[in-house]
Amino acid sequence: MNSSLDLLDLELLNQSGSPFCLLDMGYSQIFNTCLLEVAIILLLTVLIISGNLVVIFVFHCAPLLHHHTTSAFIQTMAYADLLVGVSCLIPSLSLLHHLKGLDEELTCKVFGYMVSVLKSVSMASLACVSVDRYMAITRPLSYATLVTPCRIRVCILLIWLYSALIFLPSFFGWGKPGYHGDVVEWCAMEWGTKPLFTSFIVALLYVPAAMTVCFTYANIFRICRQHTKEISERHARFSPQESSLGQDGQPQHAPACTDKRYAMVLFRITSVFYLLWLPYILYFLLESAGIYRHPVASFLTTWLAISNSFCNCLIYSLTNSAFRKGLKRLCSFCVQQRYRQRKGGPLCLEV
Repeated sequence: MNSSLDLLDLELLNQSGSPFCLLDMGYSQIFNTCLLEVAIILLLTVLIISGNLVVIFVFHCAPLLHHHTTSAFIQTMAYADLLVGVSCLIPSLSLLHHLKGLDEELTCKVFGYMVSVLKSVSMASLACVSVDRYMAITRPLSYATLVTPCRIRVCILLIWLYSALIFLPSFFGWGKPGYHGDVVEWCAMEWGTKPLFTSFIVALLYVPAAMTVCFTYANIFRICRQHTKEISERHARFSPQESSLGQDGQPQHAPACTDKRYAMVLFRITSVFYLLWLPYILYFLLESAGIYRHPVASFLTTWLAISNSFCNCLIYSLTNSAFRKGLKRLCSFCVQQRYRQRKGGPLCLEV
């Protein structure tokens, strides 16, 4: 009953000539735009674009980050998140009344499809990262032959192709892929979710990705805990000096510890991803089943999920030491170039 009243209020609001706002706080009668929605979307747009541009530049400037094969998946995720930020300009322009000449239905479908595909690429990339770390820890001797640059490129290509195909039925009226375009009136009023299409997306994307991540990281931390226990027993049996020396008399380092630290970084990224996307997925299921629908909940869960595109680069930059070194190198290079430009010297990159 409440959802019907909310939708009726939105229709009356639009018929009265006021701008279409999901977060209607009473300011639409004063301003000729949905000020709160524009502020939230523009803030996320700036953060997502700037954050992922920094990640991409650091990856290109820091050779240490290419030590792990997972860097290819992290870069894929960064490019996808960057495109999410760019695509967020569409609802911003719509709220600012700069897209009046475009077909609302086509704009809504293209934008919803595009953002859904890009976030699917991020989700699938995180699942591939977890599988890659699982193979690195469980099969360290054959890892180099199993995970080759060619196979990684094929895997990334399949991620993009699968993500593009799984949301394609939304163009043929089967259902609504998400709420990313609900700031456009046609998306909120005319384009409804369907239980069959929602079940299709959940069964072929959300559930497999979540199960893969849970299985791989559970086994990764179980194996790392076993390695840590074995190292502790070795230290208890022998003196610390003897147990830390290899056969050549040099200090040996446990590779499992390094793998565990790197796995922890990726686990944090994955955990934040699913925490931010869980409200969106739950609301998606509830509305598709006809249990609950509310425009404010639609807006907040959608843009909370999209904010993950900025959180990925933030977590990676704060928790990865190699990334921090690359960021410092990039910042120092920019400062040196700025200094040389002021002094009138040549602009060149010192090796």
